[in-house]
Amino acid sequence: MSLLANIDKDVAEALKAREMQKVTVLRGLKSDIKYRQIDKKDSLTDKEVTEVVCSYAKKCQDSIAAFKKGNREDLVEKTEFELEVIAKYLPEQLSEDKLREIIKAAIEESGADSPQKMGLVMKIVMPKVKGKADGNIVSKIASELLAN
Repeated sequence: MSLLANIDKDVAEALKAREMQKVTVLRGLKSDIKYRQIDKKDSLTDKEVTEVVCSYAKKCQDSIAAFKKGNREDLVEKTEFELEVIAKYLPEQLSEDKLREIIKAAIEESGADSPQKMGLVMKIVMPKVKGKADGNIVSKIASELLAN
């Protein structure tokens, strides 16, 4: 079953169960998918739908950080709920050990030998881990490895 069909099925189930918060989140996600579909002027592949889901999750994470800074616990809870709902559609996240392996290989491949050359490493790593790891974590590990 495609990811989009899975989301549609979950919307129907949430409607039947009268879980209106969940329905609202899933409809928002579907709206983002529909906008991407309109931009592309064609139906989306599962990979493209996954990219939209990852983008939505990233927006939620950024919002949570901003709401915490602004002392808006009510919005933090709401956004954490959104993130929790869409988490099941995200690809499995890479472990820190696996990330370190990928980054070490990229450092060797690029020949980077200092933190100033981190861009070369990130250019190799990010396409490999897109959607499977947070860019901030990748950046932190890469700078740590390059500093040693």
